[in-house]
Amino acid sequence: MTARKLHFIVPGPLAQCTGGYIYDARMVDGLRDRGWGVDVHSLSGRFPLADETARANFANVLAEIPSGVLVVIDGLALAADPSLLERHRGRLRLLALVHHPLSEETGLDRQTRAQLAVLESRALQAVCGVVVNSEFTARELERFGVNGACVRIVVPGTDAAPLASGPPPEAPLQLLVVAAVIPRKGHEVLVRALDRIRHRPWQCICAGSLDRDVSYAEGVIAKIESLGLSDRIEFVGECDRAMLDRLYSAASLFVLPSYFEGYGMVLTEALARGLPIISTTGGAIPDVVTAEMGLLVQPGNDEALSEAIGSLIGNGPAETARGRLMAAAVRYRSRILSWDAAVEKMENALIGLTPESSISEEPLA
Repeated sequence: MTARKLHFIVPGPLAQCTGGYIYDARMVDGLRDRGWGVDVHSLSGRFPLADETARANFANVLAEIPSGVLVVIDGLALAADPSLLERHRGRLRLLALVHHPLSEETGLDRQTRAQLAVLESRALQAVCGVVVNSEFTARELERFGVNGACVRIVVPGTDAAPLASGPPPEAPLQLLVVAAVIPRKGHEVLVRALDRIRHRPWQCICAGSLDRDVSYAEGVIAKIESLGLSDRIEFVGECDRAMLDRLYSAASLFVLPSYFEGYGMVLTEALARGLPIISTTGGAIPDVVTAEMGLLVQPGNDEALSEAIGSLIGNGPAETARGRLMAAAVRYRSRILSWDAAVEKMENALIGLTPESSISEEPLA
């Protein structure tokens, strides 16, 4: 018996609770279940602007991979050193897995943004194909000069889940945010928005890492304290799957105030539970959440976000609006792609982007 061989390169441990890492891990596990031999290389050092440790580790990993083998590089590592990709592209079948362009990260200064754009563009020219997680990201790659024929779209899967039961009838509406507390996710915008409707009956739980940008997270929490909202906005940190399931189940509304998303896996997780969505028009979000399933506002606009949340709080028209959004989310559940189906699409993408003869076949024990 033989198995297709794949080397997967990613910065840091694969077991990290962000959308990109969860996507990568599910694909790795799924491909292994389908008979692939997958070697994961977790790079040390700083990314995406690589330090000396990162570049050296990346160079060593690529050098040790046998010729002719398929190599998938997570986009977070892509800009580490394009010269390495150029050096190895003649002997390795290099593919990039891009969740969103690195230069689109919120909070970058102009120089860093430009530097990342140049590095990423050069790296994308060195690979023989690119897998992206959304049609939006595929469109974004056009400005990097990537040939559309060399791009495959593999949207994330979503696990089936029971409908959310919500809080007790006498309790205020429960808002849920699932996102690492980093500038791109817009938590500071949410705090300003909620302050505008502090007189309305709501509680908010924010689940997600507080350690990825400690300074930003501390600033958001300090702002909440200064506004006297600490008893209404709770940060519970990074949660395991069981805890997230409980939070989703107890929620009334799902809120994601991001400035930009390459896809937004938590949005389909919320829709799978029949939750109304309040989010933004940033990046791929409008491709994931249609007008019938959620209310989308301009990124960074706390006044519009406040109005959207406020329009769904209370009885009468607000309750009717929530019901309409919930009904659309429930209808959408039957169309959500499973992870098994997503992995199959990934397998087809890997094979389609590299000639079958170029994928190394190694005997299984």
